[in-house]
Amino acid sequence: MRRLIVNADDFGLTSGVTRAIVEAYTQGIVTSATLMANGGALQEAVQLAQSVPRLSIGCHVVLVDGTPVLEESKVPSLLDNGNGSFQTALSRFAVKCLRGELAPDEIEAEAAAQVRKLQSAGISVSHLDTHKHTHMFSRVLRPLLRAAQNCGIRAIRNPLEPIRLGQIAGQPSLWKRWGQVRILNRLAKEFRSAVVEAGMVTPDGTLGIIATGVMNERILRSIIARIPEGTWELVCHPGYDDDDLAKAGTRLRASRVQELALLKSPRVREELQKHDIQLISYREIV
Repeated sequence: MRRLIVNADDFGLTSGVTRAIVEAYTQGIVTSATLMANGGALQEAVQLAQSVPRLSIGCHVVLVDGTPVLEESKVPSLLDNGNGSFQTALSRFAVKCLRGELAPDEIEAEAAAQVRKLQSAGISVSHLDTHKHTHMFSRVLRPLLRAAQNCGIRAIRNPLEPIRLGQIAGQPSLWKRWGQVRILNRLAKEFRSAVVEAGMVTPDGTLGIIATGVMNERILRSIIARIPEGTWELVCHPGYDDDDLAKAGTRLRASRVQELALLKSPRVREELQKHDIQLISYREIV
């Protein structure tokens, strides 16, 4: 059996992204979304979530690109030179991880605060993932798992993508990213062990990471045709490219519009049916 969770990241980032995600759920193949507790359109996202109660909503824990939910004094190691914001560069965040400069208790506290902010707003948080997949690093993963346990959450994204699926993108512009993912996949065994020890569940892996920002119908159809047996997650970023998105500082702009069209495409749904792939949400794996 092949099961697929289609999760839209960045719910609550902007009004255009938020509306697009709900549209991709009601008119397309999206089954889950992850909400940003410090997103600019949080309140709109909470209101829209009430209109689609069957949409599985998780917390998109932000530790880079953004500001903390907790007071600055409680998370000093996570901030960029004390300016009140997180690191903007994932590479710098990774270096701090490797050097042991990020305090695990601060990561746990901030992650829990973000989850509880959503829960207090009436969101039944079904799962966790992280902005830019920062929980691929052990120094982030273990505190995040503790936060999840304390908040009653049992599912988390597996941020590792099978190389054999990543190779099909076939674009030179993605080769650098392919190499980065290949290196990070060495963490797969440790990731799986930590999740099992925490008594939590996770999909077999995530698809679409390498193709983020360049996803098109050819790539998506190729991914669908090669999904192995098991439960997998397809990560996506639908949205509308408007002024709010331009101000958000994300590199993903025009690609969000293209992904929205793909997620709503009857041809994509037919491709899933052709390969007998069952769409599920995070609620169904817990």
